Amino acid sequence: MSEALIRRIQELEADLKKLKSQLKERRDAGDDPSPIEHTDCRPDSNTSNSRKGKKAGKERPFDFSAQPRRHVALRLAYLGWSYQGFAVQENTDNTVEARVFEALLKTRLIQDRQSSNYHRCGRTDKGVSAFSQVITIDVRSTQFCGGPGVTVPEHVDVSAKNKATGSELPYVKMLNRVLPQDIRILDWAPVAEGFSARFDCQSRTYRYYFPRGSLDVTLMADAAKRYEGTHDFRNLCKMDVGNGVLQFERTILSASIKPVQPQHINSTNQYDLFIFEIKGLAFLYHQVRCMMALLLLIGQKLEAPDIINQLLDVQSNPRKPQYSMAVDYPLVLYDCHFEGLSWKQENEEVNHVLSALQHHWTQSAIKTHVVHGMIQGLEAIGGVSSNHCWLVEGSKQRNYRPLLERPCCESLESRINHFVKRGRLEREEGENGSEMVHRGKRSKHSHNSPSLPVSSEMPLSDQKTDD
Repeated sequence: MSEALIRRIQELEADLKKLKSQLKERRDAGDDPSPIEHTDCRPDSNTSNSRKGKKAGKERPFDFSAQPRRHVALRLAYLGWSYQGFAVQENTDNTVEARVFEALLKTRLIQDRQSSNYHRCGRTDKGVSAFSQVITIDVRSTQFCGGPGVTVPEHVDVSAKNKATGSELPYVKMLNRVLPQDIRILDWAPVAEGFSARFDCQSRTYRYYFPRGSLDVTLMADAAKRYEGTHDFRNLCKMDVGNGVLQFERTILSASIKPVQPQHINSTNQYDLFIFEIKGLAFLYHQVRCMMALLLLIGQKLEAPDIINQLLDVQSNPRKPQYSMAVDYPLVLYDCHFEGLSWKQENEEVNHVLSALQHHWTQSAIKTHVVHGMIQGLEAIGGVSSNHCWLVEGSKQRNYRPLLERPCCESLESRINHFVKRGRLEREEGENGSEMVHRGKRSKHSHNSPSLPVSSEMPLSDQKTDD
C-alpha cells in the first residue's frame, strides 16, 4: 500500500474521530437526543427505503416568515360550465376559486387564504366563464431587495441572502402546472400594497353569445341602447338584500348587439352567432342575465323595446314582475379594466394556453357541425325547425302573458323588513334623522367584502358586484 494512501486513510480516521467527539459533546449537552450507535460508510440496501420513509413522514414546515411577500394581480381565464360558480361556497368545493386556492397552497405561494390579502374583481355565477377575471393577492417572492408591491421580512439579513438580481418566481408557470386544464392563469402584474381587484377596477365588460334564430336582432340592438346611463336596476336583477345590497343604481357605459363575424351583418342565416356586449362600472347579482332575458323577449316580439324604460322607472313600477332570466352558459366576463398595470406575460405559457383552447375549440366545433349536419338532414326530408328560443330558463308558456300583467316579486321595503326580523339587517337612525339599514349580527357573508356597515346611502364602490 502506497504511503499517500496510508496517509489519506489516517486523515479520514482523524476526521471521523473528531466528528464522533463533537457528537458526544452535543449529546452530553442535550442538543441531540438521538445518539448515533453505528457509522458505516458502506452503501446500505435500506438507505433508499429510509429516505422514502422520511419523505413520507412529516415534512419540514415551510418558513413563510423568512420569505418576502409581493402583492400582485393575477389575470385568469376559465370555462365555467363544469363549476358551481367562481366564488368559494359553503355547500360545495366545486368552484373556480377553490381550485385556484388549492394551486396557490400546493405551490406554497401563500400560507393560507386568511393572511393572503385576497380580493376578486367579480363573482361569476354557476356555468359562467371568464376570459379576463382578475384577483389581487399577496404571494411569496424572491425579491429580498424589494420592488413594487414587495414586503421584506424585518428580521432577514438581506446582504446574507445575496439575491439582489434574482428573477421573480414564474407565477404563471407554477400555477398552470397544477390547475385544471379549464382554468388558466394568463399573466401577472406587480401592484401597490393597497391595490384591490374589486375596488380599483375601472369597468367590467360582459359578453352574452346567442344565435340569430328567429330573433329580430335589429330590434334587440335598438333596445339594448336603452340600458346605457345610470339607472335603478332593481327590476333587472336578483335583489341580494340579505347580504346588505340596498342600492340598485348602476352605470352602464355601453350596450350593443353585434355579429360574431362582421360579414354576417346582412345575413339572414338563423345559425349566425351574435354578441350582446355590455360594459359597466359594476353589476348586480344576475343583472346581465335578466337584461338579456328582456332582449330575448323583445327579439321574439313578445315585448316592445319600451318595456326596458318602463322597468327602469321604479317610481311607476317599484316591484319586479316575475320572469325567467337567460341561461348561464353563453355568458362570459370578457374584460376587467384597470389603469396603470404592467402585465407580465410568459410567452411559453401563452402558447400552452392557446394550445389548450385550440383543443377545446376543435372538439366543440366538430360536435357543433355534427349536430348541424343532422339538422340539415332532417330539414331536407321535410322537417320544420322550431322557432323556440332555447336561451331562457324554464318551460315555454303556451299563451304568453305580458310582463306588466304578471304577478310581482316582493318590494325592496318588504325584503328589508323580512331580513330585519331575521336579524340579518338592522335599522338605526342616521345623523340627519333619516333611517339607516346595515348588516346585522346574524348576517351571512358569502362573499369577500369588508365587514363594515352597509346602508342605502353607501357609495357604489362599496356595493357587491356580480353578474
